[in-house]
Formats: sequence, C-alpha cells, structure tokens
Amino acid sequence: MTVGVLALQGDVREHQRLLSELGAEAPRVRTPEELAGVDGLVIPGGESTTMAKLAAVLDMLEPLQKAVAGGLPTYGSCAGMILLADRLVDAPADQETIGGLHVTVRRNAFGRQVDSFEAPLDLAGQRRPFHAVFIRAPRFVTLGPTVEVLARLDGEPVLVRQGMIMAGTFHPELTDDPRLHRQFLESVSSGG
Repeated sequence: MTVGVLALQGDVREHQRLLSELGAEAPRVRTPEELAGVDGLVIPGGESTTMAKLAAVLDMLEPLQKAVAGGLPTYGSCAGMILLADRLVDAPADQETIGGLHVTVRRNAFGRQVDSFEAPLDLAGQRRPFHAVFIRAPRFVTLGPTVEVLARLDGEPVLVRQGMIMAGTFHPELTDDPRLHRQFLESVSSGG
C-alpha cells in the first residue's frame, strides 16, 4: 500500500517514519503525478497558510481538491486538518483550503506556541489513552451532520472522520504511538 505524505512544509518525515514502520510505502508528494500514484494521503502538521500558498504556486491545490472530493483516503493532522476544512474563521481572507471535510475550523484556537500542551485522549475503539501533542492547535467550531467524533478533550472534539477523511487537531506523528496511523492505513486498505 502506498500512502503519500504531502511534502510542502511541516512534519513530513515524522509521518513517513510511522507509516513505514507499519509497512506502508510513504513517498513524499509534491506534484500531481506523485499524487496520482498513491492509495491514500497524509497532510502533516505545519503552517497552514504557507502550505496553502505553496500548493497554489506548485499547481497542487486543484489536484488535491479533486482527489479528496473523488474519495482519496486522506488524514490531516493540525495544519492538515485546517487545509481539509470547508470553512475557516480567523484566517487570512485569501487562505484557500483543499476542503472536503464539512467542518468550520478556527486556527490557533488553543493558544500560541507557548500554550502548547500534551494530554491523554480516549480514542473510540481503543482500550488505552492516546498521548496527544497539541501545538498551536486549531479547534472545530462546527461539525456537519455526517462528521463522526473519534476523540474528545474535555468534551470538545479533537479527532473526527467523515467518509474517507480523518482529521485531528493534534500531532500523532510526534509520538511513538502508531495507532492513529494504523487506523488510517486500515481505512485505506478497506476502502472506508
């Protein structure tokens, strides 16, 4: 199975490491041709404005939008979640997204860099908590009716799934816990 990691900016290597440890091929994706060759895609944490601008400059925004709309299994962490959101609040007026995830997201809603934190999360279907790393994390403001919550922090959704899209406000790639990546790979291999 080939699950690409969008390599415009951000935690690319960290996602590649976890995916490779789980037996997937995890190439960097920077061109429409590379995107066409993957079974699934991870959009890493990083800086969403920079990633969106680079996607536009590299003529990747439209191919990404079409791939996600066409059902490409996609997982976005932190900035990746922002890029998958249909709507943003408190973002630059010209910031484009890939879209496809029927949510509204507020960028940096958990605070600035100095407000970053770690917390245990109860994941749907998991026995033990997942150690989550929140860095300038975004928040879900609204969720569409087809969006399923997979994890909450203090009652607030922090990991969701809608069809073939999974997205979270935190950085699982900064841990050694492969469970979220394994869950995503299972979704890719089963087609949903």
